Amino acid sequence: MTWTFTSDLAAYRAAAGPAVAARPVPNTLLLSVADALERRGLHTFGPEAPVFGWWTGPDGAVDGALVCTPPHPLQLGALPQEAVRALADVLTTEPLLAGLGAVNARRRDAQALALAWGRPTVVAEEHRLYRLAALVAPQPTPAGRVRVATEADLPLLTGWLEAFHAEVGIPAGSTEAQVRHRLSYGGFLLWEDGGVPVSLAAFSRPIGSASRVGPVYTPPGLRGHGYAAGVTHAVSRAAYAAGAAEVVLFADLANPTSNGVYLRLGYAPVEDRARIVAA
Repeated sequence: MTWTFTSDLAAYRAAAGPAVAARPVPNTLLLSVADALERRGLHTFGPEAPVFGWWTGPDGAVDGALVCTPPHPLQLGALPQEAVRALADVLTTEPLLAGLGAVNARRRDAQALALAWGRPTVVAEEHRLYRLAALVAPQPTPAGRVRVATEADLPLLTGWLEAFHAEVGIPAGSTEAQVRHRLSYGGFLLWEDGGVPVSLAAFSRPIGSASRVGPVYTPPGLRGHGYAAGVTHAVSRAAYAAGAAEVVLFADLANPTSNGVYLRLGYAPVEDRARIVAA
């Protein structure tokens, strides 16, 4: 039983790819990050080299993985408890993890790693992973209609995404290249009221049979009209139409409004996760 770490994306995909893809819902972040790095380059998320890791169980089979793209947190996928315990043992000794500043994992896994880290930490965010069980139309139906965003919407999208990232505290906003990538497959939807965009939602290209909805953003002055529910319902349908068998999303547990919207639309909780940051 052992962890293997590398900065070699090809080696990670060869060793851990099948195991990660076999559980697309809890591994949604690992799948989309690796896909983005393969499509757009190893420095898509920042100037530092990414780090990949996989856990080999007692039977010699890979049974879990992780990925880190600095300055973003170390992202853990679905892991057996013995893998988490072993990771805790090497967290402070593995050279490729030397600059680690945050961990994003299932709540209990994040707590275990925080204890082993040997440094003060704070819980920066707790969020819940949902999967779409049976899509339900929003009631009442919000005013307006949905449309697919186009290249002409690029300034609006980049501006709203910068505002979204600032609001939720994500280290770096979306680059123009990342926005253009999603536009290339119709991955951004806009809800309009009176012909004016009032809310946006995006979905990832289906990977390993799953697509992830997000971000969903409505400017503060336009909230409270049901626009987010309308555009989330529409983008969920679009993800299915793009070929996804599973549609998932994350919601900040500190925002009961958004969690309530997703539950009413037919999303069901899967697991709670925490982002632990070195104080």
